[in-house]
Amino acid sequence: MLNRFPLWKSALIIIVLFFAGLYALPNLYPDDYAVQLSGSRQDVKIDEQTLSRVESVLKSSGIDFKATELQERGGLIRFSDGENQLRGREALAAALGEGYVVALNLAPTTPQWLSDIGAGPMKLGLDLRGGVHFLLEVDMAQAVSQRLDVYVSDIKGNLRKERLRYREVEHRDDGSLSVRFADAATRDEAESLLKKTFPEFMLTNEDADDASYLFVNLSEATLREIEDYAIKQNLTTLRNRVNELGVAEPLVQRQGRNRIVVQLPGVQDAAAAKRIIGKTANLEFRLEAKPDASRATTETYEFRSEPGRTAVLEKDVIITGSSVANAQSNFDENGQPQVSITLDSKGGQLMGRVTRDAIQRRMAVLFVEYKSRMITETVNGEEVEKRIPYVEKRIISLATIQSALGSSFRITGLDNPQESSELALLLRAGALAAPIYFVEERTVGPSMGAENIELGTLSVQIGFALVLLFMLVYYKVFGLVANIALTLNLVLLVAVMSILSATLTLPGIAGIVLTVGMAVDANVLIFERIKEELKIGMPVQSAIHSGFARAFTTILDANVTTLLAALILFAMGTGPVKGFAITLSVGILTSMFTAILVTRLMINLIYGGKQIKSVKI
Repeated sequence: MLNRFPLWKSALIIIVLFFAGLYALPNLYPDDYAVQLSGSRQDVKIDEQTLSRVESVLKSSGIDFKATELQERGGLIRFSDGENQLRGREALAAALGEGYVVALNLAPTTPQWLSDIGAGPMKLGLDLRGGVHFLLEVDMAQAVSQRLDVYVSDIKGNLRKERLRYREVEHRDDGSLSVRFADAATRDEAESLLKKTFPEFMLTNEDADDASYLFVNLSEATLREIEDYAIKQNLTTLRNRVNELGVAEPLVQRQGRNRIVVQLPGVQDAAAAKRIIGKTANLEFRLEAKPDASRATTETYEFRSEPGRTAVLEKDVIITGSSVANAQSNFDENGQPQVSITLDSKGGQLMGRVTRDAIQRRMAVLFVEYKSRMITETVNGEEVEKRIPYVEKRIISLATIQSALGSSFRITGLDNPQESSELALLLRAGALAAPIYFVEERTVGPSMGAENIELGTLSVQIGFALVLLFMLVYYKVFGLVANIALTLNLVLLVAVMSILSATLTLPGIAGIVLTVGMAVDANVLIFERIKEELKIGMPVQSAIHSGFARAFTTILDANVTTLLAALILFAMGTGPVKGFAITLSVGILTSMFTAILVTRLMINLIYGGKQIKSVKI
C-alpha cells in the first residue's frame, strides 16, 4: 500500500530520534564558573579542613559561591557568575599562599546518569567561553644552530673512535661547521669517514694558515627536515604543557611554515599561561673543568643565585633536559625546594658512563633560557623594530659526585617552590626543539563570551521562528510537519556535535542558522513537487509518493555539492572556518535525515493507507 513504512523502518527512525534527544539533553545543563584548587607540591593535600577554610575566606570577603567539592586531584569551588569567580580566585590566592595553585576553570553540571552513558554538552570555543589566544613564532635559525651543536659532539666522538687527531671543531657564524687538522692526510681520512657516517653533510676542504680545514654544511633537504622536526616537537611539547595546565578543549596547531596557534578556552589568567607556554628553559649537565684543561675546551658561567660567583665547565654536555622521563617538585631534608629527576634509558646510560669515571669531581646543572630583546633600527629613514635572540646560561648547582649516578637523582639550588614546580612541569612536558616568541596575544573575557552566546542564540531563535511561521502559513498541515522535522533536526544536530565532542564557535552558530534554512529547503522541494502532481490530476496518495520519490535526486545533488564545499573549508581552513565547516557538514547530514525520512514518517502516519480526495498544501 502506498505511503506506509514497514514497522522496522519506523521503529529505527524513532530509536534514532530518542537517542538524539538523550545525548542532546546535557546541553540544557550549562557549566558552572569554578575555581580549581590543588597543591603546588606533593606534601600539600586538599582535604575537608582545607575546604572549610576556603568557605570561611569566601564568606568573610562577601563573595557568593554555590558549593565546594572535594575531588581526586584537589578541590572545586562553584560560582554562579564570572565576577564572583574572579573575585574568589584573587581572595583564595592571597589567603592560601604559595603552597596552593588556584586556577580558573569551568565545572560541568550534567546529571550523573547522563555522564554514565557518555553524554555531555558541546564544547564551547574561545569566542564563546572566553580565554586567551597566542600566536607563536618558532626561531628556525636557532633550531638549525642547535642541531649543529649536536653534530659537533657527534663529529668529535666519531673522530676519536677512529683515532683521527683533530685540533678543533667549531660552529661558525655562517651556519656551518669547521674541523681543523694538523695535516691534509688526516683531513682526507676524516672526510671519507664523515661522508659514510653523515650522508646529509655537504663537505668541502681547504688548506690555510698552516692547517687543513674540513667545512661541513647541511643540504637543503636536511634543513627542511630540521625545521619540520622543530615545529612538530614544539607542537608536542606545547600540547603537553597545556595538558599540565588542565585546560579543557585547548587548540594547539601549526599555522604556515614557522608559526603555532595556541587557544586556551576558559583561561583568564593570561600571564600564568604565557609564563608556562612560552618558557624555553632547558637543562644541561656538565662536568667542572680540570685545573689543567685548555681554555678552548672550557666555558665560564655565573651562578644563578649568586651573581659574581663563577665556575669553569667543560664544553661537552653529558645530557640535556630532553633525556628527562619524569620530574617532580618536592623538598630536601633541609626544607629547601628541589626537583627529583628520572632519566630515560639512554640518558641514564650516558650519565652512568660519564660519572663512573668522574667520582670526586664536581658536576654542574646549567639552566638554559632562550630569550629575545627588541631593538629599534633606522632603515631607509624609518624606525623598524627588530628581535634579537640571545641565550642565557647560569649554574643552578655544582655538586661533588660521590658515586656513579644512575637514572634517578635530584636538582637543588632553586630559589622557591614556585620555581621548582615550574621547572618540574617544563621537564615533564619536554624541551622545545627551538625557541618560540609571542607574535600576537589576545584575551577574550568571559563577559564577551557570554554576550556572543546570547546574540548567537538570539539569531538562531529569530531565524527559526521566521522559518516556522512561513512554513505554517504557506503549507498548512504539511508546513506543521516540516516544522516538527526542523525542530528534531536541531536536536539531532546538537546531539551529533555533543557525541563527536566538536567545539562550537561563533562561526559554528552561523552554520546552525544556515542549516535551519537549508533543512526546510528540502521540504519545500518535496511539497512543491506534490503540488505539481496534484495539479495534473494525480490521486493524493500517488502525488505524495511521487513528490518524495522525484524530489530525492534534486535534494541529494544539492546537499552533496554543499557538503563537498564544507569539507574543503574544513580541510583548508583554520580555527573559526573549521568551526563553521563542522556545523554545516553535520547540519547537511541531519537535515537530509529529517527532511526525507522523518517528514515522510509523519506524513505516512497522517495520510498513509487512507482514502483521501484532497489535502491542504
